[in-house]
Amino acid sequence: MSDTVKDQVLAFVRGRYPQVEITESQDIFQLGFVNSLFAMELVMFVEKTFGVTIPNNELRIDNFRSADSMAELVDRLSSAAVAQG
Repeated sequence: MSDTVKDQVLAFVRGRYPQVEITESQDIFQLGFVNSLFAMELVMFVEKTFGVTIPNNELRIDNFRSADSMAELVDRLSSAAVAQG
């Protein structure tokens, strides 16, 4: 699932910044692509696209720095949801 998550996250970010080639491991905050509005859009995109709810304790910048970190977050939240039944 991680590769699919990464691909969809990258497509979303690249859709906003088509002039830049962004890789799955690049820190989009450090590159200056994320402002507070786009950060909230990322949260909503991840929740809606992958059917997860991001709890307040997971709303940390480190979870949204790259496609890799967002894929790890989705995998973790999906695994937790399955474990809870």
